[in-house]
Amino acid sequence: MIWNQARKGAEMGEDRQMELHITCIPGDGIGPEIVREAKKVLDKVAEKYGHQMLYTDILMGGASIDVHGVPLTEEAIATAKAADAVLMGSIGGDTTKSPWYQLPPNLRPEAGLLGIRKALNLFANLRPAVLYDELAAACPLKEEISRAGFDLLIMRELTGGLYFGERKTVVENGVRKAIDTLTYDENEIRRIAVKGFDIARKRRGKVTSVDKANVLDSSRLWRKVVEEVAGDYPDVKLEHMLVDNCAMQLVKNPAQFDVILTENMFGDILSDEASMVTGSIGMLASASLNDTKFGLYEPSHGSAPDIAGQNVANPIATVLSAAMMLRYSFDLDKEADAVESAVKQVLKDGYRTGDIFSPGCVLTSCSQMGDLLAERILGI
Repeated sequence: MIWNQARKGAEMGEDRQMELHITCIPGDGIGPEIVREAKKVLDKVAEKYGHQMLYTDILMGGASIDVHGVPLTEEAIATAKAADAVLMGSIGGDTTKSPWYQLPPNLRPEAGLLGIRKALNLFANLRPAVLYDELAAACPLKEEISRAGFDLLIMRELTGGLYFGERKTVVENGVRKAIDTLTYDENEIRRIAVKGFDIARKRRGKVTSVDKANVLDSSRLWRKVVEEVAGDYPDVKLEHMLVDNCAMQLVKNPAQFDVILTENMFGDILSDEASMVTGSIGMLASASLNDTKFGLYEPSHGSAPDIAGQNVANPIATVLSAAMMLRYSFDLDKEADAVESAVKQVLKDGYRTGDIFSPGCVLTSCSQMGDLLAERILGI
């Protein structure tokens, strides 16, 4: 792609502008507002570092239903596939009031999200959980734990395991019986493990592989394949941890973790636990990657239809998702660092949107927060 050729030129010392082709999905609720602010920050990054951001917006979710009658069109999928990465706001609305939820399940907003994940083969989900010093008071853990801070990332396999195995409900001898099948093959495990180790190299060089190898055959295969992959990464430390112990350690000593690598169901549960110990879901980014550098980047929170259009949403999670995009899809680590540093500086300077506000801080609107973040992007 164009950005890759330019990147090679930059690494060789050539002063060449990089064109980053990004498909944006503003989505529903507060989505358009927070994506707008993320674009504002990305544009400042482009200005400071000599790149060009080329955006193409597509409709998905309720916004697509309103125009096209379906939550995701084939044309939208084609546009997303043609980009280098996808940046998304939020999908969905009020499930009790919106006419979108009177439709069949396959035509509701969230079906668009499932559809695009499948179409783009997004099998690796990344959920960072970071406790910022300035927000430590919001952490529900004991002060002696929160004082140490933490910065971890959960790498969850997204398209296999129990959620995608064969399932059925039968009646045997007059008794109802439900069956869910958990399967993984070695190729599914290997590709997520490679992603985990690659990303650990960009962080602090440690992978904690989480399984239930004392009980499950799938976990024993998981552990064996992860160890095989680890052989190609002598610079990354690998440790194994049973999932029940990991759940306990996340609230006892989250600072010990760097990259947590795990399968679908365990990752679903652990990532929600990790998000809560930060105390501020409005700060949490996420990414879903395929087997190339391509990824879809979105905040972990929902569409918050109750505050949509009021300019009070917190755009930081979306901005941090954009930083992940710079780091993992484009290998622009310095630019990603600049965005993350801007977030830390804004918090240090005392600016807060309503969801993270505390006495003594400056209450800031969504658009003002975007301006403040963009102002704090430092160049080369």
